[in-house]
Amino acid sequence: MVTEEGCCYVSSALSSNPSHLRELDLSYNHPGDSGVKLLSEKLENPNCSLDKLSMEYGGESRISAGSQKYVCFLTLDPNTAHTELSLSEENRKVTGVDENQPYPDHPDRFDDISQVLCRESVCGRCYWEIEQSGYDVDISVSYKSISRKGEDDKCFFGLNDQSWSLFCSRSRYSFIHNNIVTCIPVKSISSRIGVFVDHSAGTLSFYSPTNTMSLIHTVQTTFTQPLYPGFWISLSGLFSDAVNTVIERFQAARIIPHQVHKPVASTLFYRQAERF
Repeated sequence: MVTEEGCCYVSSALSSNPSHLRELDLSYNHPGDSGVKLLSEKLENPNCSLDKLSMEYGGESRISAGSQKYVCFLTLDPNTAHTELSLSEENRKVTGVDENQPYPDHPDRFDDISQVLCRESVCGRCYWEIEQSGYDVDISVSYKSISRKGEDDKCFFGLNDQSWSLFCSRSRYSFIHNNIVTCIPVKSISSRIGVFVDHSAGTLSFYSPTNTMSLIHTVQTTFTQPLYPGFWISLSGLFSDAVNTVIERFQAARIIPHQVHKPVASTLFYRQAERF
């Protein structure tokens, strides 16, 4: 991992051997502002042969080990949220409610299915976490081209070739894609789920990130479009009681604090296990 100090050594090497290095890729490192400035100056220096410098996806959060170093910051997109889903906490929490929210008409909105997508797409390598409790949860990634109108399989996460979902109940996990359900045997169920995507490699992995990063399921495929994290929420968990009472009883998710991570996503879910 190249940090600000490492950039000083790289810059020194470029000065000592100005004609030897033409391309430098420091993506997924933590060069810091001073490191970026230092190496950018080398790129603009006519006496230096460096003509390509890549420094995408940098930051302190890249220093953590394994998939977690690719942590990304996600927010839920109000323009996609079903009208019985309420977004809060700067669009990092979603709650199923029994009253329609005053969302404006939008072509991206799920009209009949209580789903929501994130605003940010997932390209390259990305990692995020969701913590849930209470009712079961469906954690998904989807192409933006998924249908939003109607309530058939082409709209539901996991029931078409546009989306991939991990169904998490109190007793089991199931992976769903293109309406094919794969039951996943595990010894215990985690309230926290980590998701890692390597878009170019076609890898989608789900983890239980408690004391160690325990792999729940991974799939190898080919992604042809950017992916958007999404969630399906069963409104059948709502009762006729006051919404606050329901939220207290079915508290499902909070932002997960990490020492070097930005908060990723906070979601509140309601779901029926009977769906599968």
